[in-house]
Amino acid sequence: MDYYDASMPIRSDSDSELLLKGHAGVAGRIEGFVRILKSPEEGEKLQSGEILVASTTNISWTPLFPKAAAIVTDISAPLSHAAIVARELGIPAVVGCTNATARLKTGDKVLVHGGQGTVRILK
Repeated sequence: MDYYDASMPIRSDSDSELLLKGHAGVAGRIEGFVRILKSPEEGEKLQSGEILVASTTNISWTPLFPKAAAIVTDISAPLSHAAIVARELGIPAVVGCTNATARLKTGDKVLVHGGQGTVRILK
């Protein structure tokens, strides 16, 4: 899905309650803490090694990527800005999750599996 639909309900069935699904952006598996940013101007909040979670990205987000351990977006596709830049930098990425910014919060511990296109919320 390469667009955002705010009216789309959040799916919640037994196994997917703690699992977000998107597109495989960049292969790699990493565990870390979430940092949700609404705009690149909030970039000073991103700590090195955190999982950057955003609605979408564009070229203005690029300077933040080297600090991130992984990238997760609501809106994107495998050939999007987030996936291409993450691939160039070797950062795992899951793109097009549709509701990552709604289901996650800053400080959540997650396991990002870029090759499968999944983000598992760890308790």
